[in-house]
Amino acid sequence: MSIRTKQRILFYTMGIIIMTFGIALTIHSHLGTSPFDALLVGLFRTFGLTIGSWEVVVAFTLIIFNAVAEKKKPEYFAIITALVTGFFIDVWVFSTEGWISPESPVMQLICLLFGLFFAGLGIAINLQADFAPNPFDRTMLVVRKLTGLNVSLSRALVSVVLAAIAFLFSGPIGVGTVIITLFSGVIIHFFMPYVAKVDASMTEGSIKKRKAHIS
Repeated sequence: MSIRTKQRILFYTMGIIIMTFGIALTIHSHLGTSPFDALLVGLFRTFGLTIGSWEVVVAFTLIIFNAVAEKKKPEYFAIITALVTGFFIDVWVFSTEGWISPESPVMQLICLLFGLFFAGLGIAINLQADFAPNPFDRTMLVVRKLTGLNVSLSRALVSVVLAAIAFLFSGPIGVGTVIITLFSGVIIHFFMPYVAKVDASMTEGSIKKRKAHIS
């Protein structure tokens, strides 16, 4: 396995761990989550299972939808992202449930903002890894292709549909949902150049160590 591949796997795993911690914080804030996570929580409240389990089910559904819409073979490799993400969502939600329970509006807002921060950082790290496709992001691109809308409008359209479905299943749609929808992209783009610099620095350092070892 090459150094670059190992580094991509490291970034991929770290990104998901940090991102899911942020998702857990937004859930515990009780102010609302992202439309996608609100759907997962709504399905959990309605049918049981776990939030992470619904991550896998919904992701698989999106994978099939994307394949049918594009008339291509399903990207089953993307289910890896759903499995890992679902696992860590459950780990963080259950492990933090006892000690993260903000009651005042101020503490709830702080919890939400920290969740937004960590989720954005995790997504930026995961995007840098470019290891396994994300079903939600792929759906956004499929919608853009089908409708001719730009990326921002396509993402907004998908988010509105998910939020509407989440609302039907009593998902946590609230002011937090609006804040996350408006600012998550800003947070991700803020972290991207810094994550890229760390990635480049680690790659350069690994190459130097390898050359020194060989010599």
